Amino acid sequence: MPDAFTTRVLNVSSGSRETVVDLTRDCEAFLRDAAGGRDGLLNVFVPHATAGVALIETGAGSDGDLLTALHSLLPADDRWQHRHGSAGHGRDHVLPAIVPPHATLPVIGGRLELGTWQSVCLVDTNKDNPDRTVRLSFLAG
Repeated sequence: MPDAFTTRVLNVSSGSRETVVDLTRDCEAFLRDAAGGRDGLLNVFVPHATAGVALIETGAGSDGDLLTALHSLLPADDRWQHRHGSAGHGRDHVLPAIVPPHATLPVIGGRLELGTWQSVCLVDTNKDNPDRTVRLSFLAG
């Protein structure tokens, strides 16, 4: 029988531009190994000060719309007190207050319970750090 708590770290290359990376298939693959058909919770955590986790529809333009909305809320200009890195990088440090660096999701019968159009995504506006880690943890019920 699988452990009551299992974790895995994903290495994600987010590139050198603002992006939304769909992690849903990675989460599903992890649960096939970790959940063993059990109910529980999946926690997705990004241990970075400039990235977040969102549940959003992808592939129909919503991911681009999210980046546009974030750009409106958090412009990449010189208004930020945190000023190292690329121009406007201070806004990347505000991002996790709006798009949290974690999500906890229900797992039923070993499967991730998402709505029809929901995907689990890494949201990364930091162009200075193209290499990210994402920790997936399954806690059996």
